[in-house]
Amino acid sequence: MPTEAKLKEQVQNGKMIESREEMTEGYEKALKQILTVSGDTELMSAPAYYEQSLNAPSMDARASCISVIQDELGHGHIAYRLLEDLGEDRHELIYEREPHEFRNTYGFDQHIDNFAELVSAHGMFDRAGIVLLSDVHENTSYAPWKRALTKVNKEEQFHLRHGETWMRRLANKSDKTRAKLQDAIDWMFPMAIEWFGLPDDKKKHDDQLEYCIKGKTNDELREDWLERAMPLMNELDLDVPAHYDEASDEYVLDYEFPVAFDEDNKEWRFDEPISWDDVIDRWRGRGPANEKYVDLIQSKTVEVQV
Repeated sequence: MPTEAKLKEQVQNGKMIESREEMTEGYEKALKQILTVSGDTELMSAPAYYEQSLNAPSMDARASCISVIQDELGHGHIAYRLLEDLGEDRHELIYEREPHEFRNTYGFDQHIDNFAELVSAHGMFDRAGIVLLSDVHENTSYAPWKRALTKVNKEEQFHLRHGETWMRRLANKSDKTRAKLQDAIDWMFPMAIEWFGLPDDKKKHDDQLEYCIKGKTNDELREDWLERAMPLMNELDLDVPAHYDEASDEYVLDYEFPVAFDEDNKEWRFDEPISWDDVIDRWRGRGPANEKYVDLIQSKTVEVQV
């Protein structure tokens, strides 16, 4: 078994890890952490998407939305199966944890209240997932996950195209549907900015980078998301609190990040900056839909009909 320093050197020089036997304690801990967040996020997107998928405006749209849910459940299964290879109990991970113990991103602790919010989530949140997992796929030193993500990334691209297609339709259909789309973007855009975690200057260490489990920092991933999301926002003439800054040659936010979030009304208080400790407390407390969505998964009562 190599030392932590030696393993970091090996993976940084291109070594791929195939099994638990090749890992140090530090590598395994960092890998489990990111796999748990990934698995929980994929899993909890399914109940978040479920209700409004049944309210899709046509049978074709409904079928596509249900297909997205099926994919997300499959992606969660992949992450939990990899965790099982690392000694975790898959049944326990899914069915025996309390709702507040899930580590999905905070966006899927919010209620999705209408079809505009659903397709905006596909366009905003699934894009964030693509940014994160594409980086892992390209740069990870854990070979089983790299192989599995080939399938995942292709399916996530379908989710994104579905979201973008419907966002374009809603933006151009009527003033009413456009207003609903803008309302969805008002809370989802900043939520996606938060998606990538602490800014780089707030992180004390990043074992996931040092072990080459991922390749880019949180801020680099955040900027990647902005570079991919902003052209669509501009195309649809949607109001978002960000713009392209020619001097720095990058997209920048129009508010002091982070800011307070009124989760009951899904409103950001841009004039109320908060600390990252406040954000972490909010994440750990989970959001208003947390218990409902976990119960939908754990009760095994959801029946999908098309």
